[in-house]
Amino acid sequence: MKEHDHFKFSTGIIAYPVFFVLIIWLVFWFEVRFGFNFSRYGVHPQTFKGLRGVIFSPFIHGNIQHIYHNTIPLFVLSMALFYFYRPIAWRVILYGILLSGFLTWCIGRSSYHIGASGLIYVLVSFTFFKGVFAKHYRLIALSLLVVFLYGSTIWYTLPIEEGISWEGHMSGLITGLLFALFFRKQVAKPKKYIWQQENYNEDDDPFLKHFDENGNFIESIEPEVEKGQPTINYTYKENKD
Repeated sequence: MKEHDHFKFSTGIIAYPVFFVLIIWLVFWFEVRFGFNFSRYGVHPQTFKGLRGVIFSPFIHGNIQHIYHNTIPLFVLSMALFYFYRPIAWRVILYGILLSGFLTWCIGRSSYHIGASGLIYVLVSFTFFKGVFAKHYRLIALSLLVVFLYGSTIWYTLPIEEGISWEGHMSGLITGLLFALFFRKQVAKPKKYIWQQENYNEDDDPFLKHFDENGNFIESIEPEVEKGQPTINYTYKENKD
């Protein structure tokens, strides 16, 4: 796939994140409207039943503040993912949910861990490290933007606030880093100019031929004529009409 194919806008770039966020809000609305509580379907570490939360927990939120704080970064980061990393976007999201959820199940406290924040940390970590590893100016710019917007969230991977699943955040951070390493080759490569290519020879460069060895511009260059080739001279007559 060519570089411009990676960075080409399509309706899916917005449609997929909107659809994902819409599902989360529909689940929350269903809970509020009909009086359900799906928290027990979250990740409950080291229990067999708690494994179902690996799949369900990103769609479950405890209150309006919880879902609101997750909605905007999830939408922005997933939209960036589908724009800059379209060939691997779905794998990052789906495998990110599974792996970060499973890591949370392995290292988490004995409690229900719910919310899309684990996936958000997957996207933050993946986007940042992927841009650094790719050495592509657009992707590096995206990494810097992610740091500017969400860099402070790194503190929530530590147990600094009661009631927040720092284990889920840490699992997402680790998962994103692993994905950035695993998908390292599947990224648009920076475009190489002629003088950056290995077989470049400056003696054959038609532009450099307009300068002498001292860097002075040569106004006219005599055309090279191969030996044995006939020389063609053109004579123009003035039109007297």
